[in-house]
Amino acid sequence: MGHRYLALLNRSRCGGSVTEATLAKETTVMPSLTQQDGVHVLCLGDDENRFSLSWVDAVGGALDEVMASPAPLVTVAEGKFYSTGLDLEQLEANPDLREVHGRRIAGLLARVLTLPVPTVAAINGHAFGAGAMFALAHDWRVMRSHRGYFCLPEVDLGVAFSPGMAALIQAKLTPAAAVAAMTTGHRFTAPEALGIGLVDDTAAVDDLLGTAIDRVALLAGKDHQALGTIKAMMFAPAVARLAPAPESWVSAS
Repeated sequence: MGHRYLALLNRSRCGGSVTEATLAKETTVMPSLTQQDGVHVLCLGDDENRFSLSWVDAVGGALDEVMASPAPLVTVAEGKFYSTGLDLEQLEANPDLREVHGRRIAGLLARVLTLPVPTVAAINGHAFGAGAMFALAHDWRVMRSHRGYFCLPEVDLGVAFSPGMAALIQAKLTPAAAVAAMTTGHRFTAPEALGIGLVDDTAAVDDLLGTAIDRVALLAGKDHQALGTIKAMMFAPAVARLAPAPESWVSAS
């Protein structure tokens, strides 16, 4: 493991600026939770951060920690990927797990969508498929300005969106943005994503995490019970299509 990466890791795993130094490393970091300026920072990992069984468990466990001490949440990753979505290789190797794992992923998306704290996705790199949907489930999104694509490639893969995933996307985007994202497979750059409302802000890599934290730090005092009720009402149709009991599917084992 390189000295630059060790130095960054010792700064609390995605807790400092996500810089180009994160691109050079020799190991995979699983999701982990830290705090910065009174805000929870969930590092999604340092690889493609696919939705494997262990990854979903780790993220679910981190959300349990957030709820044990409610405070705003920022998710971010290290390197050139935010998340590329489903771990297709694992699903192909374990076909008997597809249904239950699909439910767990849907439950994770529903849980983030209604999490009773302010949430921001700091999209440090490529966000594809379910990874892009995971970002959309947050209250706000800040995207790295000069690298990475936001893409829903299902139409090019010959895969239809599940009713729950379609409902999530349409709950968070304008009709025009949903059509552009869901039916074209276009790889949106940060300026393009900002222009049609896929993201709420952009920032240079060195400012990305700080910009995301600043967006929610002042909201730390909001009543989390009231916020959870408001989100549950706002997104009830999407949650109903995603999962009838989301938390039970993503809690840590």
